Amino acid sequence: MIGRTSRRPARRRVLPLLAAVVAAVLVLIVAVLAWMIFKGRPGPGPGPGPGGPETRPDTQSASCPDVQVVAVPGTWESSSGDDPYNPQPPTGDSLLLHVTGPLAAQFPAERADIYTVPYLAQFARFPPNGERSYDESRADGTARTTKILADRHAECPLTTYIIAGFSQGAVIAGDVAAQIAAGNGPVPEDEVLGVMLIADGRRASEQSVPIGPNPGGVGAEVALSGLRVPGISMTGVRGGFGPLADRTFSICSPGDMICDAPRDAMKPVNMIGSAMTLVASIGNPVHMLYNDFIVEPGVTATQWTANWAAGLVNGAPHPAHPPS
Repeated sequence: MIGRTSRRPARRRVLPLLAAVVAAVLVLIVAVLAWMIFKGRPGPGPGPGPGGPETRPDTQSASCPDVQVVAVPGTWESSSGDDPYNPQPPTGDSLLLHVTGPLAAQFPAERADIYTVPYLAQFARFPPNGERSYDESRADGTARTTKILADRHAECPLTTYIIAGFSQGAVIAGDVAAQIAAGNGPVPEDEVLGVMLIADGRRASEQSVPIGPNPGGVGAEVALSGLRVPGISMTGVRGGFGPLADRTFSICSPGDMICDAPRDAMKPVNMIGSAMTLVASIGNPVHMLYNDFIVEPGVTATQWTANWAAGLVNGAPHPAHPPS
């Protein structure tokens, strides 16, 4: 009896320790899976800006476009030295070229200037091969997106804006839009005609207007909120788009784990199920097929976005120019 009783406290100490070890292993598995998903496949945040009402002139330079379109490509679809007016993506193609190309063909540059943000667009893969981390790439893309918007606004105070992003670029575009909505972005919110986020890693369906299916999951950065591994920070849900909410649209294909990840994936009771769902998603090509993804009968995601942007350009103001 004495020997049997003495083993019970030890057993009570071992079981919590074992549970902690299992939980730690699951967290590690989820972290590795997050790295595998966010790394993509081959193929500093916004600073203070116009925050309140401002006095605007009645005219602006004739060199200013009426509308500035800013497109932020996805991982591996850009580089820091790329030409923003003639992008040559490392993979040979970029999803947003199927949006910006038709726009450039439809409108002269003085009506709609099409600018594709050149940035790192990387996600360091394993084993290390010199690629830059997701955190570095996202910060670079955010800074460059903010700069083009701020520079254009300083030069052309009556120009209006369309912002679009895909995948990592959607995270960046959405973050900048959220800053604009909060009043501390690079341009005033009333000059933003619309925002499109395709496969947004910080997607929360209630924060934007869904186009096509509205999957029940969330962006992977939301599902894995708080996860920190070297070079990968899962920043969670945004604060929202405020006055831009009805002008911010999202497209997410069901099963795309970048934007349709399991909710509350990091909760202990959900870790095993989330890990299995994430495992099943690896190798799923759905994230790379938005050019063929149907959001309305006979209309793909990129076609819808191009048509939407064209409608905004057609309806945008025509700022007056000073008399020559």
